Amino acid sequence: MGLADWHPMTRLVRVAAVGDVHCGKDSQGVFQPLFAKMAESADVLVLCGDLTDYGLPEEARVLAREVSAVKVPILAVFGNHDLESGNATEICTILTEAGIRVLDGDGVEIQGVGFAGVKGFAGGFGARALQSWGENVMKQFVREAVDEALKLEAALARLSTEQRVAILHYAPIRDTVATEPLEIIPFLGSSRLEEPLNRYHVVAAVHGHSHGGAPEGRTTTGVPVYNVALPVLKREFPDRPPFRLLEIPVATDAAVPAGAAR
Repeated sequence: MGLADWHPMTRLVRVAAVGDVHCGKDSQGVFQPLFAKMAESADVLVLCGDLTDYGLPEEARVLAREVSAVKVPILAVFGNHDLESGNATEICTILTEAGIRVLDGDGVEIQGVGFAGVKGFAGGFGARALQSWGENVMKQFVREAVDEALKLEAALARLSTEQRVAILHYAPIRDTVATEPLEIIPFLGSSRLEEPLNRYHVVAAVHGHSHGGAPEGRTTTGVPVYNVALPVLKREFPDRPPFRLLEIPVATDAAVPAGAAR
C-alpha cells in the first residue's frame, strides 16, 4: 500500500460567532442564555466588536459576569462603541481577567485553527474607496484604514496553521453591507481589509457593525464572509439562537488507509 492510499483523519472545530451585543449597565442576565448556548454548541466563542454600548468599564464588568460560566475559549475584537469613552485599556483589562482574549493585530491558535483579529476601519469599497488625497484629516482617515489592514495581514502571516479565521468588526467586503442605506456604506467597512483575506487563504471571516446588512458574502477569491451582528442574525434567522456556527475541518496527526473503518 503506497502513500497515495493514505489520507489524514479530520475533525471539526466549531466556532460560534456573534457581534454587536452592546452590553449595557442594565444587561445583567440578558446575554447569559445566549453565551451558554454558544458554549454548548462550539469549541470557541468569537465576539465581533461593540461588546459594550458606550465603552464604559461598568458595562465591561456586566459582560464579564455574563460570560463567567463559559468554559471554552472566548476571542474578541473591539468595535467603535468600545472606544467611545476612551476607556479601551481598562475595558481590555476587565475582559482579559474574565477570560476573554481581545485581539488587536495579533493572533492565537486553538485546536489547530488560527484566529487573527483586528477592529478594522471604514473608508468604502473597491474603486470608490476613499483615497489619501487633499486635507490632512482625509489622509489620517485613510491611514487608519491602511494601518488596520496591515495589522490584519501581519497577524495572519504569523499564524502557522493551515486553517485561518479572521475576526473583524468592520466589513471587509461590500456584499455584507450592500443592503444598508447608500449614504452610510462607506462608513461600514473597507475593502483594504479584503486583500489579506485573499492572500492568506482565510477559510472564513466574521464581522459585525452593520446592523442592517446581509448575513453573508464572499471575497473576490471566494473566501466566505459572515456578518454576525446580533440584529442581523435575529432578523434573518428568527427561529434559531442568534449566533453563527462555523465548522472548520482540521487534519489530525494520525492517518488511516483510504476506505478503512474509523
